Amino acid sequence: MKELTHWIDGKHVNGKSGRFADVFNPATGEVQARVPLASPEELARAVDSAAQAQRAWGALNPQKRARVMMEFVRLLNRDMQKLAEALSAEHGKTVPDAKGDVQRGLEVIEFCIGAPHLLKGEFTDGAGPGIDMYSMKQPLGVVAGITPFNFPAMIPMWKMGPALACGNAFILKPSERDPSVPLMLAELLKEAGLPDGVLQVINGDKEAVDAILDNETIQAIGFVGSTPIAQYIYARGCENGKRVQCFGGAKNHMIIMPDADMDQAADALVGAGYGAAGERCMAISVAVPVGDETADRLIEKLVPRIEKLKVGPYTAGDDVDYGPVVTAAAKENIHRLVQSGIDAGAELVVDGRDFKLQGYEDGFFVGPHLFDRVTPDMEIYRKEIFGPVLSTVRAGSYEEALGLAMDHEYGNGTAIFTRDGDTARDFAARVNIGMVGVNVPIPVPLAYHTFGGWKKSGFGDLNQHGPDAFKFYTRTKTVTSRWPSGMKEGGEFHFKAMD
Repeated sequence: MKELTHWIDGKHVNGKSGRFADVFNPATGEVQARVPLASPEELARAVDSAAQAQRAWGALNPQKRARVMMEFVRLLNRDMQKLAEALSAEHGKTVPDAKGDVQRGLEVIEFCIGAPHLLKGEFTDGAGPGIDMYSMKQPLGVVAGITPFNFPAMIPMWKMGPALACGNAFILKPSERDPSVPLMLAELLKEAGLPDGVLQVINGDKEAVDAILDNETIQAIGFVGSTPIAQYIYARGCENGKRVQCFGGAKNHMIIMPDADMDQAADALVGAGYGAAGERCMAISVAVPVGDETADRLIEKLVPRIEKLKVGPYTAGDDVDYGPVVTAAAKENIHRLVQSGIDAGAELVVDGRDFKLQGYEDGFFVGPHLFDRVTPDMEIYRKEIFGPVLSTVRAGSYEEALGLAMDHEYGNGTAIFTRDGDTARDFAARVNIGMVGVNVPIPVPLAYHTFGGWKKSGFGDLNQHGPDAFKFYTRTKTVTSRWPSGMKEGGEFHFKAMD
């Protein structure tokens, strides 16, 4: 069986803790590799080495760091197919979807090529007689990222790209469920010219996470995952004096107004609700049609589209719509939540519980499900299912639909489908959610804007990628300078305003 490694000081390093986790093929249910789980001592040694390497990397001018990012982009494009296939084999998503995973990370690296401009400070000439003032954006030192299974290429690049471009060393703790692609990214960064030790990839579980949270050298932590873990990491990291940004769960609503193009809305819902088997924090999991007539028309459009979905392994071709979920435990939890919806009285319009794929009976495949007449008190409405399950909540008015999205504890993304510009503008202005789509079902911003949810979907005051990332991974130093020419003789013994 294949045994994976850590990536320390520019090379693959075997784990020394004696603890391992199984890496499954989600399509077959078979164990295809095992990954080492780092001890706190292994993590500490990697951090110490990163701190040594960061000094020279941080002192390098931003343009030279940006050239490493530029070469990294070239290598990512060169190895796109290889990365996508490795990602699909461990996560289960289709190859086209896996390429999108890599591409969205690549776009953030492209943005990081602009680091020389993004790291410019401010300057005031003549703030006083012979006095100049200027600010410098300097790296934090060693920072860390704890990233999830559902985007094993994109989110590590969202974290490490800006951090490295800013001059930091980076400790990546990827998901132990699909760890191969993060190791491949480390190899490509070395090939691109990143000095050894500046990026360390440490595989592990909660023991490694806690070691990151408590390590005094690590100055900042970025996390993406479930809300309970996000709250834990945010609280413990902040308590230890670190800069922390954490992004958690979601329950994304899509409001469908009576004037919406119903075919467009139905197509958008199927792609956003069932793509990647629903294992996306920006997946639409709640459809909110306004009015019973709208709801009936929507359900009529959705059912045949959902029933035609092709579910299968990534090896079955590019026409597969979605693959398996990541683990047997995830599959079991989805089925449990579906049953809770039935027990609570929701109408299961499309029932995927008996889905079986010939030849892959032991795989973690889940058939598509569609609920109608879901109510806000039901568990399937309140909880993030993270599976191919779409719930329909009928609203009597626009205000009721808006209130559903606003009252939910999660606030990651939302969308509205309408032909009315006034309604769309009102929705975008009023809704208390971090990312909003207007006739766009999954409103993930491009790399030069920032990504982040509100309420219990996000913890911290800065978002991911875009300009916020460069603020998060740097600290500002302000210098006031005065040169001898024209200075008054003698010292000043009291604080006073500039002359």
